[in-house]
Amino acid sequence: MMEEYYFLFTVLCLPVHNSRFTIHEDMFQAAITKEEIRLLPKKSFEGRVILIDNFQSFKKYIPVIKSEKLWGFDTETRPAFKKGTFNRTALVQFANNAYAFLFRLNRIGLPVELADVIEDPDIIKIGVALHEDLKDLKMYRKMETKGFIDLQKYSGQFGIESKGLDKLTAIVLKFRISKSQQVTDWEKRILTPQQLIYAATDAWVCYGIYKELQKVAM
Repeated sequence: MMEEYYFLFTVLCLPVHNSRFTIHEDMFQAAITKEEIRLLPKKSFEGRVILIDNFQSFKKYIPVIKSEKLWGFDTETRPAFKKGTFNRTALVQFANNAYAFLFRLNRIGLPVELADVIEDPDIIKIGVALHEDLKDLKMYRKMETKGFIDLQKYSGQFGIESKGLDKLTAIVLKFRISKSQQVTDWEKRILTPQQLIYAATDAWVCYGIYKELQKVAM
């Protein structure tokens, strides 16, 4: 087993418009073209990637997830190329600047301790296009999802019109990310290093985008 590589449906879009904050909408461009993105430097997650595909490693690392109050969040699912075919979520990612924890749900399911994190309103989870991700997780167990902020909605409060993760990353963080592993097999026996870095990066940039937006929400 690999360990390390060194419902009620509620998605929160926490408003930043209140008496304490002034939004500087002109700090970010509203949209960005593919040509502009290509000119930016490419970056990927450089922290510690921890793959959790057995219950021993799950028990070891789930307390770390619970101890932090802010995570970038994402999921990966094996592509379905035949009409009427549906695959359950294979991977759930939590990341900050230092760590990326990748939970292989196709190996361990969705344990109750992980469901507790998903249901905890005090652990803020930042993602993009969360509706379908969280809906699909319900295939594992009934959950009340709380503490989620969808950047597609949240970024609009800063005058940003582009909604895809690659475009939000380029606009807010000023670099580009690779999407080459998006339609790979996330249920294969051994995930490649490229898949692990891709999965970690998607969750990490969600964390980074939110932190950067928070800097100007004053």
